[in-house]
Amino acid sequence: MHDDDPRLSALTRRQRELYTLLRSHPFPHPPSLDELCDVLGLRSRGSLHKQVQALVEAGLVEPQDGRQRGVRLTTPSLERGHCLPWLGYIAAGRPIEALENPEPIEVPETLCVNPNAYVLRVRGESMIEQGILDGDWVVIEPRTHARNGEVVVALIDGSEATLKRIEQRPDAVLLHPANPAFATQSYRPGQVAIQGVLIAQMRRY
Repeated sequence: MHDDDPRLSALTRRQRELYTLLRSHPFPHPPSLDELCDVLGLRSRGSLHKQVQALVEAGLVEPQDGRQRGVRLTTPSLERGHCLPWLGYIAAGRPIEALENPEPIEVPETLCVNPNAYVLRVRGESMIEQGILDGDWVVIEPRTHARNGEVVVALIDGSEATLKRIEQRPDAVLLHPANPAFATQSYRPGQVAIQGVLIAQMRRY
């Protein structure tokens, strides 16, 4: 959404604040009114429902699947914004937990450097000394190759995916954690397929 969009000029200050929150906050799914109340520190859903309804009437947001369980930005807004698909969760030594229906998640413009990138949410603490914490969202650029030292999504034996710093040698591929409680994993080159490289991350406080 551009600031000169005529739909914004008709919004009240509170409606504009709510719309800005929906655009900028890294909600992992269309938030319910209760979740929005929690983020905004509101006790009552009554006034918030009126603000949401105003955004619906302005064509800026829509109820999820026509229901009032959650609200999401309308498709035109998403196309003008900077959204990437959230594909699921990734944890060390476990397969990616894929979502049945990938959802768009808004990414700050400065982090959205590749339109083909996607977002995963981290589970586990194997990369904490790299600054990648449990619950972080990571932006992944699809690639089948990487430079030594880059953090990659590595698919092991075609079944298990992990987020690790890669070291490639002629006879082995080493996947290094960033936590002394975890051991470096060593594999034959043919066992590891690079699926993407970490290019950004986001965190919710």
